[in-house]
Amino acid sequence: MSDSDLQEVEEMMQGEKPSLGRTEEITLDVAKVSGIGGYESTKRGEDQLYNVPEGKVFLVMRPRTIEVRCDFKLGKVLREKYETVMESRYFGRGGVEVVLSGQLEKAEIEDLVRLSYNLTKELSDE
Repeated sequence: MSDSDLQEVEEMMQGEKPSLGRTEEITLDVAKVSGIGGYESTKRGEDQLYNVPEGKVFLVMRPRTIEVRCDFKLGKVLREKYETVMESRYFGRGGVEVVLSGQLEKAEIEDLVRLSYNLTKELSDE
């Protein structure tokens, strides 16, 4: 992510933090997220892991949260802006964990999943 892209994201996110008003949980169906090619899925305890074909994990789904890979700078901006976004337990500083009943809308979560898929695909192709 370039500095100009990061600046654009920061400008869009200026202002007060969105409220925690949503009580319903978002249901995410990975197969319906546009812009994602093939993937493999495995279950590990409560975690559902999604890998790019023959590659690394791009998404960890749990009952109430998801974890995605993202650029460090974007992750920092998201964690500062939203109380329901935290550092990823699975990806560490290279990702974020998002509470599904939190402040992000379904479209924003799908965008993060798509970004994570594309970043992971690039890593796996190297």
